[in-house]
Amino acid sequence: MKTTKVIGTGLYVPEKVITNFDLEKMVDTTDEWIVTRTGIKERRFAADNEATSDLGAEAARRALDDAKINSSEIDMVILATATPDMMFPATACLVQHKLGIKRAAAFDLEAACSGFLYGLSIADTYIKSGVYETILVIGTETFSRIIDPQDRNTCVLLGDGAGAAVLREGEDGHRILCNYLSADGSNADLLKVPAGGSRLPANQQTVEQRLHYMKMNGKETYRFAARLMVEAVTIALAKSELSEKDIDLLIPHQANIRILKSVAKKLSLPMENIMVNLDKYGNTSAASIPIALDEAIKQGKIDDGDIVVLTAFGSGLTWGATVIKW
Repeated sequence: MKTTKVIGTGLYVPEKVITNFDLEKMVDTTDEWIVTRTGIKERRFAADNEATSDLGAEAARRALDDAKINSSEIDMVILATATPDMMFPATACLVQHKLGIKRAAAFDLEAACSGFLYGLSIADTYIKSGVYETILVIGTETFSRIIDPQDRNTCVLLGDGAGAAVLREGEDGHRILCNYLSADGSNADLLKVPAGGSRLPANQQTVEQRLHYMKMNGKETYRFAARLMVEAVTIALAKSELSEKDIDLLIPHQANIRILKSVAKKLSLPMENIMVNLDKYGNTSAASIPIALDEAIKQGKIDDGDIVVLTAFGSGLTWGATVIKW
């Protein structure tokens, strides 16, 4: 049976750093309030001339370099984002062009913060089926463009960035063991951008009512997040014939430090076994996990043979987990 391995990763974050003290000048908040409730100290915002495709293309270039392959070897580009350059064409096609990839399949995937895991699952399935050999999966976001600077409960949470991974058929012990995905559309209203689509097309009223900014029911979102990520991890481990005790490193979506601590507690994992970088980048949605994965690899937090578990939760509601034997 064919198996899938990660052969290269890369990340890119914009140069512009926005600290909590910068936000104190923009909205009624404090550094202490933000750090205590979220664990976030700073985040990155894209430059005026940077779009989601620019961030994604740079992360992808670094992943290709890390994999030591040429862009011509890519058979498919899967790009996860909730903040595309435009409604269409797909941002994946724009990245494909920037990378000089010819005649590869390319499409966008929108599962919010769970998007990268959904992309990994699709890539894994294509590779195991033998349809494609080498697939580039990207998570890239510019949430600074859709956060409401007047909403202190959401504008402090999010940042911009991109991460990417190159997947190929594996020939050794390193492989993806299991992907588990789920969703619950009945709670779609908890986290959304109300206007700009076919339901509420852009007009003067939607702009005046600030409906093109992200809206979140923070209390209810928090209530679901930890429980569903733990559920996803538990199910994915069981399908892999493993348990929580086998986890060497958990890389969760970087949303809120309180959520991560709750997940760690419910899985009986010490925080040393949890990858945390939200203090530097905030919540980068679909880019969150690939950024954290690349940093974990580069920082030597993952050794050969380790069981690495990725888990996310996002708008939709969507959630999932991926188990990898490194």
